[in-house]
This record gives sequence, structure tokens and C-alpha cells, in this order.
Amino acid sequence: MAFDETGKIWFNGEFVNWKDANIHVLSHVVHYGSSVFEGIRCYNTKKGSAILRLREHVERLFNSGKIYRMEIPYTVDEICDAIIETVKINNLKDCYIRPIAFRGYKELGVYPLNCPMDTVIAAWEWGKYLGDEAIENGVDIGVSTWRRMAPNTLPNMAKAGANYMNSQLAKMESVSNGFDEAIMLDYHGTVSEGSGENVFLVKDGELYTPHASLSLLSGITRDSITKLAEDMGIKVNEEPIPREMLYLADEIFMTGTAAEVTPVRSVDGIKIGNGKRGEITEKLQTRFFNIVGGVEEDEHGWLTFIE
Repeated sequence: MAFDETGKIWFNGEFVNWKDANIHVLSHVVHYGSSVFEGIRCYNTKKGSAILRLREHVERLFNSGKIYRMEIPYTVDEICDAIIETVKINNLKDCYIRPIAFRGYKELGVYPLNCPMDTVIAAWEWGKYLGDEAIENGVDIGVSTWRRMAPNTLPNMAKAGANYMNSQLAKMESVSNGFDEAIMLDYHGTVSEGSGENVFLVKDGELYTPHASLSLLSGITRDSITKLAEDMGIKVNEEPIPREMLYLADEIFMTGTAAEVTPVRSVDGIKIGNGKRGEITEKLQTRFFNIVGGVEEDEHGWLTFIE
């Protein structure tokens, strides 16, 4: 996720040079993690560059802000338009987009409402989050000792910067233990999600994924895969998943804007299925990439083309 530090960043309604997009060290967000953000992908399709599920991402950004009483000083339409312009002004064909809204510089203290809201949009080229080979060969994951936040601690439905301190602990632990990624349990000890991805299991031809109430962020890619599975006649079960069911699954894959659709070949050193991408995972993966690549018809209207 390295930057080349060129191009423009949309900063409070104006485009500034990459290296000039700075904030004060005493901004509220630096000290208290008071930000909400999104991760969005733009794909270079056969029909031109297109942003995947743009409006749904921006609406979730505003919903996250509402939960934290952050009044983003723009409309959903204005942020959608600004995202499109950010991609265009940087001449990007295939990229990752990061809109973020945060409490800025005025005063310090836990009470945040006197601090202004800043809104920023950046975009840059970015490949596969877990590596190019992971899409086909799968990744090795470990169940983290760190659990997701319980209800009435931090709101899991908000995609907030502070929540990802929890994810960082799980990710660092998994890498130090020789895994590519972590799976985190919820406060009951059932499966929740990865450090930045949702989780699906395949068993006897059906999909299983934790219910949205089980301390996870209900991902937009998760929703996309659920819809595609239903289109293909694959039953999707949202329910509590005990940890040991991970080991008994026929297939496992993870979804997210960054991870897209990534197979899992082992959990805690236990081989899943035949230890490589499974049949249903590959079918869903192929359908997903064909849609975002413009190969198959976008029947759900997920793509916003850059004109």
C-alpha cells in the first residue's frame, strides 16, 4: 500500500498537491481516533473505468458519521461527485479510493463536538491486498486471541478509525505467528470476521456467514457475494458459527473491498478441504471479477462509470 506521493487529494472541497494534504498534530483525530472512512475500488473494465458500489459506500460513510455524531458538511451526492473527480484528476484507471471524515484542529479533550469536521478523498493504484497469488492459491489464517468489541463498547456497525486498533492487534499477531491473516471471534467466542474482511464458509454446497449482529462490520462486498450466491441458487445461511466449524468446512473464503474474494487454504495449520481454492469459491470469484471487469452484465447496477 505504498504511495508514490504524486497527484491530487480532495481536501475540504479543494484539490491540493499530495504532499500538501496535511493536518495539525493537535487535531482531535490524532489523539482520539475520531474518524470514519471507506475503502472503495475503481476497476478498469472492458467498458471503461468504473467505481464499484459507489453510492452504497458513501451512504455507509454518512451512517458511520451519524453513529458518532459527526455531521459531514457535504451531501452524499457531493461526496460521490468528488470521488469521481478525484479519480479523473489523477488519471487513474484502476485504483483504491479512501474517503475519510475526521474531527480536526481546535481544542483537545474527550468531548469532540467543538472540533471542526474535515473531509478528505485520496485515490491511488493498489493491487491485491493479500497478494496476487492469494486469489488463486488461498491464504493461511489463524484464529486470533484478540476478540471483536462487545455491544455497547464500540459500535461495530460504524467503519471508524478507532475500531481498527482492535484489527491491528489481530493482524500483527497473525503475521508474527506465520499466518497471512487473522480470524477474530466475537464476545461469545463464535466466529466474527477477519482484521479487515468478512468470512464465508462452504459446507455441503451451502454458504454460512456470521450474522450481522455478531460484532462485525456488514461489508458491501459481503453483500455483493450474498446476492451473487442467491442469483446462482446457492443457499446463504447467516447464523452463529462456532470456531471448530472453521476446521470442518469444505471451503472458506474472505471478502472485502481490499481482499475482494480470497480463498482460505488453512486455519490454525489445519487444511481446509483439499487445501486450495474450492469449487464454489471459484464460481463466486469468477462471477464477481467478471462483473467488475465488465465481462458479464452488471445486472444489479453496481458500477458507476467514469466519463
